[in-house]
Amino acid sequence: MSDRKEFRDLAEPEAAHDAIASLDLTPEAETVPLSDARGRVLAERVDAELDVPGFDRASMDGYAVRARDTFGADEADPVVLDLTGAVHAGERPGLAVESGSCVEISTGAVMPEGADAVVMVERTDERDEGERIAFRTSVAPGDHVMLAGADIAAGGRALGPGTLLTPREIGLLSALGVDEVPVRGRPTVGIVSTGDELVRPGDELDSEAGQIYDVNSTTVAAGVEEAGGEAVLYPHAGDDYDEMERVLREAAAECDLVLSSGSTSASAVDVIYRVVEERGELLLHGVAVKPGKPMLVGRLADSAYVGLPGYPVSALTIFRTFVAPAIREAAGLPEPRTATVAGRMAVRERYAEGRLRYMPVGLLEGDSDGDGDEAPLVYPVDKGSGATTSLVEADGVVAVHPDTEYLAEGERVEVQLFSPDVRPPTLLGVGEDDPVLNRLLDRLDRPRYLAVGSREGLRRLRGGVPDVAVVAGERERDVDGVDLGGWRREWGLVVPAGNPESVSGLADLVDRDLRFVNRDTNSGLRTDLSNALAALAEERGSTRHDLVDAIDGFDLAAKAYESPARKVLAGKADAGLGLRATAESLGLSFVPLGDQPVTVLANPARTDKSSVAALERELEHVAEHIDGLTGTTDR
Repeated sequence: MSDRKEFRDLAEPEAAHDAIASLDLTPEAETVPLSDARGRVLAERVDAELDVPGFDRASMDGYAVRARDTFGADEADPVVLDLTGAVHAGERPGLAVESGSCVEISTGAVMPEGADAVVMVERTDERDEGERIAFRTSVAPGDHVMLAGADIAAGGRALGPGTLLTPREIGLLSALGVDEVPVRGRPTVGIVSTGDELVRPGDELDSEAGQIYDVNSTTVAAGVEEAGGEAVLYPHAGDDYDEMERVLREAAAECDLVLSSGSTSASAVDVIYRVVEERGELLLHGVAVKPGKPMLVGRLADSAYVGLPGYPVSALTIFRTFVAPAIREAAGLPEPRTATVAGRMAVRERYAEGRLRYMPVGLLEGDSDGDGDEAPLVYPVDKGSGATTSLVEADGVVAVHPDTEYLAEGERVEVQLFSPDVRPPTLLGVGEDDPVLNRLLDRLDRPRYLAVGSREGLRRLRGGVPDVAVVAGERERDVDGVDLGGWRREWGLVVPAGNPESVSGLADLVDRDLRFVNRDTNSGLRTDLSNALAALAEERGSTRHDLVDAIDGFDLAAKAYESPARKVLAGKADAGLGLRATAESLGLSFVPLGDQPVTVLANPARTDKSSVAALERELEHVAEHIDGLTGTTDR
């Protein structure tokens, strides 16, 4: 009787969680083929190495034109252009669009050289037996054209570390040409069933001798796989000390975690706790839960160890409650969620088209606005049906009834999740894209960032949906946002290595025949460039409009901060608007035009949110994040 191990001072459940959390189950990261990556978790950020789409393409059937050729056209006074040919999807254009001409084009086809817009076929008429086309509307540069990189641009942050790879993300990686990805390792879990009474399924059972089939090995193994681990079944061990020690030591040498079931009670014949005490360290014996009181937590050699109760119901209860979360955390997987979730609309969404609408939406963890409602916020996400990233940014859909005129702010809605594994991001950010920001986001837990530009970011912040907005350039004093911190970045013209055209400043873009690539109008870089052009115009006694009109390529803009530089690198432009840090990273030369502040502004209603506080802490040490980025300084 002296060898009996009694249960005294049973640990509280929280203490059992803490004991397991103190064990290191995390395996090394590994690289796997994309075909095997579903359900895995990214170990590091994946940036786009190419533009998606990789070419400027028509977004509808119609005619590719020079936009300026259509100016002034309307129903009463159409513009007539010569039809010189056709371009279809999947073929290389063999002709160019000259002034006064047009080319028939199919949806998805490559835009021919010289064309900068598409007129939809419904707004045209054939003339002279189809040799000429009458245009009953005018278009602006970029209309009905999906620019190269409009979905995701080369150099852009495609997916961050900690991203669960579902079919949505696999599709995005495929579009980027990625064939293998770095993922978090799956913890290997050795499973050992103990007890003289156990028989493996398939073997002959002697019920009269009290034998029972081993249920726990297969059920726990299935639970391990479901939680993201890799289960390894070991031979059955009886209640003999030497045999139990041998099997456990073998499993500990080969696995990150060893799970045994049975032989954990206070019975004199149950000796497994002695193996752990003598060959490792016993951290906990017994937990105050029902079912499942018998439980061991400890270490065996370099492996973690958890002893589960022998009764299957108790074993599964303890496994799901205490062990499965630890395996998921080690594998980087989120807690499981149901396939639908109830949320509340973050903004008012109008809809009156008389058709059933499946509205793509994103989720955001409930804010701390003081109303006590922790339901996730639901906001519309719509980048167009052809955009791969819409799937990544959306978490599910809300079915909107045909008779619905609008969904009110705060209205309860049911979101049909794309996957039961979907979890709302802890932080939603919008605004300017920037290399320092990419590094900051890598340090946060499950952030989502929409690079919509400074101007649009401020607009959305005023609307109250995002947690933070990132703004480049001097901002208005009355912006309703809390300054969390920021940095400064040098901007200017990115030119080919060695600056073969001897570009020295903005005047060269205006006065010389140079091909230029701009940023979109929401970008803070574009705003500062416009301000610099206005100053140059005033110096010359001219107007900004005249200078803009003289720059080849000013109006047809690129999406991301690296996009113009990538055009220069590919030999498709003589200069592009960008950052010194980008020029340095791509081996290009740089002509400085100024520097600008980048500021992170928090939604005033979310400053107490834990993810916002985490971002603010990172910004307090922004000098660590700008290390190695040329032209970037602490503000």
